[in-house]
Amino acid sequence: MYYIGIDLGGTNIAAGIVDENGSIVRKGSVPTGRTRASEAIVEDMCALVKQLMEEAGLKEDQIHSIGIGSPGAPDRKNGIIIYNNNLGFRNVPIRDLFQKHFNLPVYLENDANCAAIAESVAGAAKGDPYAVVITIGTGIGGGVIIDNKLYIGFNGAGGELGHVVIQMNGEACTCGRKGCWEAYSSATALIRQTIRAAEENPQSAIHKLVNGDLSKINAKTAFDAARLGDETGKKVVDQYIEMLAEGLANMINIFQPNVVVLGGGVSKEGEYLLAPLREKLKGRTYCAEGLENPRLVAAQMGNDAGIVGAAFISRA
Repeated sequence: MYYIGIDLGGTNIAAGIVDENGSIVRKGSVPTGRTRASEAIVEDMCALVKQLMEEAGLKEDQIHSIGIGSPGAPDRKNGIIIYNNNLGFRNVPIRDLFQKHFNLPVYLENDANCAAIAESVAGAAKGDPYAVVITIGTGIGGGVIIDNKLYIGFNGAGGELGHVVIQMNGEACTCGRKGCWEAYSSATALIRQTIRAAEENPQSAIHKLVNGDLSKINAKTAFDAARLGDETGKKVVDQYIEMLAEGLANMINIFQPNVVVLGGGVSKEGEYLLAPLREKLKGRTYCAEGLENPRLVAAQMGNDAGIVGAAFISRA
């Protein structure tokens, strides 16, 4: 039996056919065209799925279900995307629209939760019954696995880990609060911190890395400068890791998972990020003497996380 997973992004729609072991046997993508009506976007999603099934030589009776991962809030019971700010979706009955084309069960889930599902079933948290998966991107997404099941809370909104406050009256967050972890540890926050530091330190190697155009600064720039020995880059990276550790310690103290998995572009820094993070976590986590500490590792699923996680929503 096969599963279909769709990662509905603001730029691209990615879809794949996934086998029982979490391996993608066929995948493809099309531009989202996010300024279009929701019905047109869903039509393209359905067309992509049909194309992949045809290429793989599969019929509907060989497909278990279709899963869709989307930013924002899904109404899982009724198959409705309540809102997706990236696409301007409001109360889109995506299950009903899909079932005009397919006689298959259709499941919805938040995209960060899909990443957690993917890492749990086929990635860095495979075999671990308790896991916290953090995705570092435009914001901070989170997914929590408890006893091999995705935790979503009584109203489906559980796992918004980026909106834990780590600094009272701190930086403004897009959610309307101040001092959220996301406002300090997202890739967006890191870019803002790097620009601020470069403006204050015109001699920094950061300027050379972007040829003097600070609008070209990305989430890698401070790390690249730090690796060159640049003091400003080192300071930005150290402060960023400090705040990231503060939030991670909270997650560990709340959930005490077997493993914490970091995903998103920043996680590609690998041990250059993870090794100092582990050091900063020492003494901040409530792990009494003699208790095993959770592992801290980088995500393994990469760009396939959205597809695999969406495919296995029905099993989460």
